[in-house]
Amino acid sequence: MPSGSSSFTGKGTSTAMNHQRHATGVSSEQPGEGRARSRWRAAGLAGAAGLALTAAVATGITIPGVDVVGRASADDQLGKPKGTPVRCDTGRLIAEITRANAQGGAVLDLTAGCTYLLTADLDGAGLPAITTPITLNGGRNTTLKRSAAADEFRILSVEANGRLTLNHLTVTGGKISGDTDGGGILINPGGGATIKNSKIVENVSSEGDAGGIANLGGALHIEHSVVSRNTAANIGGAIFSIGAISINKSRFEANTALTGGALTVSGQLTVTRSELVGHQAAEGGAIFILGGTTGTIADTRFAENAITGFGGSAIAGGPLQLTVSRVTVANNTATGGGQGAIFLQGGAALVEDSVIKNNVGVDGGGVHNLGTLTLLRTKVTGNQATESGGGIFNGASGSLTLLRAKVTENLAGVDGGGIFNEVGGTVDLSTATGTTVAKNRPDNCVNVPDCSG
Repeated sequence: MPSGSSSFTGKGTSTAMNHQRHATGVSSEQPGEGRARSRWRAAGLAGAAGLALTAAVATGITIPGVDVVGRASADDQLGKPKGTPVRCDTGRLIAEITRANAQGGAVLDLTAGCTYLLTADLDGAGLPAITTPITLNGGRNTTLKRSAAADEFRILSVEANGRLTLNHLTVTGGKISGDTDGGGILINPGGGATIKNSKIVENVSSEGDAGGIANLGGALHIEHSVVSRNTAANIGGAIFSIGAISINKSRFEANTALTGGALTVSGQLTVTRSELVGHQAAEGGAIFILGGTTGTIADTRFAENAITGFGGSAIAGGPLQLTVSRVTVANNTATGGGQGAIFLQGGAALVEDSVIKNNVGVDGGGVHNLGTLTLLRTKVTGNQATESGGGIFNGASGSLTLLRAKVTENLAGVDGGGIFNEVGGTVDLSTATGTTVAKNRPDNCVNVPDCSG
């Protein structure tokens, strides 16, 4: 049956705050103390269309043909730069970062097994803002943590011209509220951060965006890392990024937000050889992509993500330009009006050499398309829609092309077990290329030329 279209709400980004640096005596702790808390804040994104579980961090998941997610390779460990040792004392760490900022940068080697417990708010963060290239090297169980008894603040912020690199560190317990973003880390315009072999866990943006990391106009790269159990009241449970973000060989798990359980992005997005599992949101269970974004997602698995609102239990958004290659989208669930594991609001997307299976939605179990979508050598199988379009729902504004694709064994509660094409939409099966639409229930297609049964 036809589905109404929905526009995502436009939002304006909050202005990045300038942070002054102070050296304040605070305490440190060994691992095992403290806990994280949560609060909430409201903010948004300007000039773009915008439209909340807890699970254990898992670092031992292997993707076929890929290194263990979140674990450093031998080359990474051997190549870790050596720097100035920082004993297990939070005051000493603050002093060394302050010195590095004044001297144009540094590599700091933090103590293995130490939790640097942050107790003082230094203009919105527990550590001095990064204004030069600074590398923080940790070791086994090295942690940067806000004390549960402290006021609310994030762990780190990066200013324009600052370049932060984290190696083998855990960032946890950051909490912010009010007119600001980034519960764990904030990257302001012109700044940059590289997160390697690290964990960003249990940070909170209690009234707004980006529970884990907010990238507000800089560059962010994440590799061999775990981003888990972060929460945002608004958008981007793990990360909200405006600018460029790249993710490689990393695992995102059980992050929560209103929109974009793991990621909400605007600008440039690259995700390779990673996993996004177990997220919850109202829209965009794992990734919500804002208008004008260009992106590539490859060799990545989306599984067991869920939404309770309108669109996309795994990937949602648009208008956008997106290429999805060798991706598995499986066992994601959209309820309460949710549409498809993949929801294309507008723009163009190519999904190639991928599998979309065992997902559940309302109109469109696997895919709900309102843009220009091409499925190339892709299998859409075992999906269920409580209403129409068990495999694929193509809306009135949608243009769908299938090339050597297979749409099989999908189920719709009403009609269009394989493909439902709303009046006004166009579907090209390209049967000459070997596209197959078969064994769907109660029928294969509705309003699709050259499709029988």
